[in-house]
Amino acid sequence: MLKAARPAPEHQDVPPITALIPQARREQGLTQRELADLLCEISQNDSVTREEVSRWERGKRIPGPYWRAFLSTALDVPHAAVDKAATIARETRRGTREDHPA
Repeated sequence: MLKAARPAPEHQDVPPITALIPQARREQGLTQRELADLLCEISQNDSVTREEVSRWERGKRIPGPYWRAFLSTALDVPHAAVDKAATIARETRRGTREDHPA
């Protein structure tokens, strides 16, 4: 008898990216500015700022695939978990918009 497939361990209990980034950032002992500086350093792209990190954490924006790859490295979080966290945040945003039409 076959059992239902379970989600991979890195997908279990994945919070939305709005919670994952600050939690992992604090575990690494980084401020928003230090995370932004680290992302600039490892990506060789100086376009991310402390303000952008703050927008990600507040849910004003969701980091795209480009920055999610570097966030995974900087925060020592599996890439699949970062992607899943972004998907959860996106789905939560859509659900909120559908619940409260403008």
